[in-house]
Amino acid sequence: MKASLLRPRPRLLRQLLSRSALRKLFVLLLVWSIVEAQLVYYRIARAQREFETQDTALQKPTRVFIASLHWNNANILRSDWNKGVVDLVKTFGPENVFVSVYESGSWDDSKDALRELDRELDKTGVGKKITMDDITHEELIKSTPNKEGWITVPSGELAGKMAPRRIPYLSRLRNLTLQPLLELAKNGTTFDYVLFLGDVVFDVSDVIGLLNTNDGHYAAACSLDFSKPPLYYDTFALRDAKGHEHATQTWPYFRSSKSRNAMLNGLPVPVASCWNGIVAMPTSAFTGIKPLTFRGVDDTLAESHLEGSECCLIHADNPASRTRGVFLNPNVRVGYNRAAYEKVHTPGSWLSLPQIYFGLWKNRIARRVTTPWLKENTVARRIRKWQQQGNDREEPGWFCLINEMQIIVYNGWKHL
Repeated sequence: MKASLLRPRPRLLRQLLSRSALRKLFVLLLVWSIVEAQLVYYRIARAQREFETQDTALQKPTRVFIASLHWNNANILRSDWNKGVVDLVKTFGPENVFVSVYESGSWDDSKDALRELDRELDKTGVGKKITMDDITHEELIKSTPNKEGWITVPSGELAGKMAPRRIPYLSRLRNLTLQPLLELAKNGTTFDYVLFLGDVVFDVSDVIGLLNTNDGHYAAACSLDFSKPPLYYDTFALRDAKGHEHATQTWPYFRSSKSRNAMLNGLPVPVASCWNGIVAMPTSAFTGIKPLTFRGVDDTLAESHLEGSECCLIHADNPASRTRGVFLNPNVRVGYNRAAYEKVHTPGSWLSLPQIYFGLWKNRIARRVTTPWLKENTVARRIRKWQQQGNDREEPGWFCLINEMQIIVYNGWKHL
């Protein structure tokens, strides 16, 4: 056999070398990814360990105004929420707490569950106002339309009819929960924080940890909420530091590097907006010279098929959001049911190594193959058109808006 036949041909040699290089590159990439995931795992575990071992004793008497809305929440009220509120009152001291609850036309046993809470709070002597409204969604829909907060349905079975908008409705109820705060302030009774409690499972350490977010320096601090882990829940209100929606609904969630890097280190995450179960805000935001109120976007803008959460718009309206910052605390995790809560409160790191590994890559790929530009450009174009149709029209909460119309229906709400 000739020697030339024993030597690899140049083309074959190049192919072998190319395949070898690709294999080496793949192995290096795999090793780097595993090391990266391991490092992130330890950072998050360390952050959680430091959070869990922090001194949870209140350094000074902290006065908290608790505000909450409820609708058809009997199960979680009885299973967890009522007890959580009573525990908060006992921990902070009844003299340092006021509980304001508004229930709105439930058809389950929520009213009786709140009456049970009322009796338990009576035993503590805490100040409170628990309002139970008999007006159901169905009765609201049949009532005479108001000048504001109603919209003409453009299509479907309700086309041409007036319907109450969901966000102005919720805004009105949230403002009603804050009414006792304003009345108490007039009489010289003040509080340090407003604590907005959603219909979630939580404990005292969650609340204290939330209040201590970023060493107490914030315009707002939010928990991270879950209904079906690993998906986080409140996508409507959460926006990253640049005002974008999430890149992935699973960890590490964010498109903005500023928000994402904080999440990777288990640190308070700077965001443009959040709500996500529990929110703490300094009371001065609602009792100052220019007090904040919850609102929806103007009805004329909503007619452009745009809507934004009142829980996002409140941050857009708050001047302190730009000076003190809004933070999501990933170490404060709450659930809309006990199973969800326990799933995100596992010992050690609340995230497994595979969750971190695949989460990093899923988020990395999503950021490269998707863009928020199309959605955001649609919103921006409609806002510009709306501004051109009237003088002095402005919407500071542009980053809150999505391409939806939301109305109240008899059994909840509907997006069109």
